[in-house]
Formats: sequence, structure tokens, C-alpha cells
Amino acid sequence: MKINGLHHVTALASGARSNNAFYTQALGLRRVKKTVNFDAPDTYHLYYGDERGRPGTAITYFPFAGIGQGGKGTGAASEVAYSIPVGASGWWAERLTTLEIPHARREGPFGETGLDVTGPDGEAIALVEVADDAREGWTGGGVDAAHAIRGFRGVTLRLRETAPTQAILEAMGYAVEAVDGARTRLKIAGGNGADLVDLVAAPNEPRAAEGAGSVHHVAFSVSDRAAQDEARRALTEAGAQITPPIDRDYFWAIYFRTPGGVLFEIATDEPGFDRDEAPEALGTALKLPRQHERLRTRIEEILEPIDA
Repeated sequence: MKINGLHHVTALASGARSNNAFYTQALGLRRVKKTVNFDAPDTYHLYYGDERGRPGTAITYFPFAGIGQGGKGTGAASEVAYSIPVGASGWWAERLTTLEIPHARREGPFGETGLDVTGPDGEAIALVEVADDAREGWTGGGVDAAHAIRGFRGVTLRLRETAPTQAILEAMGYAVEAVDGARTRLKIAGGNGADLVDLVAAPNEPRAAEGAGSVHHVAFSVSDRAAQDEARRALTEAGAQITPPIDRDYFWAIYFRTPGGVLFEIATDEPGFDRDEAPEALGTALKLPRQHERLRTRIEEILEPIDA
């Protein structure tokens, strides 16, 4: 199968306005889609990424008002890492200090330099300096090209046992790049820049609890539905229990739970976020799944304004 790297990462938040402000105003990402949760249409589904929300750049959130804080532990993605230009850490440190956003200098792993940042719901975010990332960051959010986030670098999965999940990732085309104690780094060859997955063994830690700040699922990119069908066949043969393809309007998705407990998704790169909005207008209008369009008036009354 041909996995390109990450497609998106979806997480939970406690408030739509604070979530939107952090990712668009503090991190300078573009909100590329404002829609709702397919299963809970009274809740936003917000997408933030580069200019077009290209695969490998988009973090998405379900902001459930009043949701409790997530608990850190195993069986979950514990950190999301972004790629920034070499030398940009100092600029970001000054910006985050001015905005009173908690951060610290990053010391590794594998000699990485950058910043560890804490999001509004306690989510762990890394800004990692990467020398060979040719992707262009979004500059319309007040961050110039010399410092802009280019997209994901990768994710860290914290697990009681790493071997079964490593086997799944290797079946998906990942290979071990480096090992440092309890951390194993896997990389996809010829990927989209969002090509790293770190597995950290923590056998004595409790299970993570889902809540605000926790990652709901990690999605991997394939080019189209034919590639997704091939991935589904191969993963089924490897023993994964996978859903049928589901139309998510902007991509087709299949899901399966990994042996370590993390929910994985395989998502198509097509049709993309500009299927129902012009590129220059992405993320401005409330877009509803077809089955919820009849509820638009009620949904608009319920949803918290996020641009005020």
C-alpha cells in the first residue's frame, strides 16, 4: 500500500472560540473548514492547516462545551509535532511569551531543536526545526514565511507495548529510523513531510482518558479511493478490523483500532476542502453535511460564535 504520511490529526477541545484563537491567531494556521461533527451536529468540527489544508498539515477539533480535561497516559497520541524553519525557535519563543502561552526549549529526542508548547486544553505540541522541509507555510495568519509552520512533522504514540503497533505501521510502509531507549522512531519513505511516528513504551502508566486536549484519532494519507481500497485489503489481511469507507465530504475515510488502543484512519487526499468553497474563502462559511442541512437554522442558533 502507498501511505504518504499523516493526513490529519483530530482532537477534542473544551471551547470553540479559544481553540480557534489559539490555532489561527497564536500559531498562525489557516482555518480551512468550519463544519460540524457528523454524529453530533450541535458541535463544530474545525480544521486548521496551510493555505489549502493539504494532507499532512491539518489538525482538526471537536470542541465540546464543558467537556472534562483529558487524562494523559497510554493508548493515545501524546504529542503532535509541527515543522518550522531552522532558526525559527527564538522568534516563536518571543511570540509565545508575548501571548502568555506556556512553552519551553525542546531538548530532543534524537537531537531535535525547537519548542515544547502547551495548548489551551493542555495538549502537547512540539515546534521542531527541520532543515529539509520544502513545504510553504500559511502566511495569511500574521506569521511570515521565514517562521511559519509548514505542516506536521509527526506524532508520538504512548503505549504499554509498542511491538504490535510497530508491526501495523511496518505493514503500512513505515520503517524504523532510530531508537533511543523506550522511544522508537518510524518513518515513511518518500512521504509528504508529515512522515514520522514515534512509539514510546510506558508499560507501567495508566491508560489515557479521553477529554479536552486529547487526540481522538490519527489519520494517514492515501492519494485516492483505489489506494484506500488496497490499504484496506492489506490491513485486513494483517488482522485489522476495518470499517467500510465513509464519505466525510472532503475525504473518504476508513477506521481501525490498533493493538495499542489508538484509533487510526486512512483518508483520501481527494476531493479536498475546496470542493464546496473557493480557495480564497476556505473556512469562512459554515458548511454542513448534506444530512444536516435541513437543521441549519437550529444549528446556527446553538453554535458558539468563534470570530467575534
